[in-house]
Amino acid sequence: MPIHLNDMDVASAIEDQSSTLIIPCYMCPAVTVSVRENKPFIQLLGHFLKSQPFEQYIKNIQSVLMERGVESTVFKSRFVHQWFLCLWTSARRKKLKRQIHKYDSVIVLGCDSATETVRELVKKTDCKVIQGMEVVGFMNAKMKFRLPCDVTFEDCKIVPITQQAIEG
Repeated sequence: MPIHLNDMDVASAIEDQSSTLIIPCYMCPAVTVSVRENKPFIQLLGHFLKSQPFEQYIKNIQSVLMERGVESTVFKSRFVHQWFLCLWTSARRKKLKRQIHKYDSVIVLGCDSATETVRELVKKTDCKVIQGMEVVGFMNAKMKFRLPCDVTFEDCKIVPITQQAIEG
């Protein structure tokens, strides 16, 4: 049940910045992009544990930022246990915190929880936090394995997140 996300306009939010660190969550945003582009989430034989559609998505963001004179770097998470940004260990968070001070801003590609994780780390700095994606709902889909070892999602539906009224 990954969260489905929509893109936000990061280029206009970063106009006054000269450098940014792109901090991606490698699960829900990657699933969202692969489903939107109708491409495999992961190709185990060709790009082991990398979502090529999401990698290209990040490169496209970097290209737009470069055109606007903003230098960007991606904070990579190569191991499966690091894919969910909102569930990072304290060691992973410390590593990111050490990197943040080098940049004017950070762009978080993930849900509100991922953005909150990063916001906690930039407290007491001048670093601007930019949310790069917004939550639309949950994705209800069937995971499929296709030859030659591709992981895809089919029959995708977006289930809205409902707000429950607080009784009082």
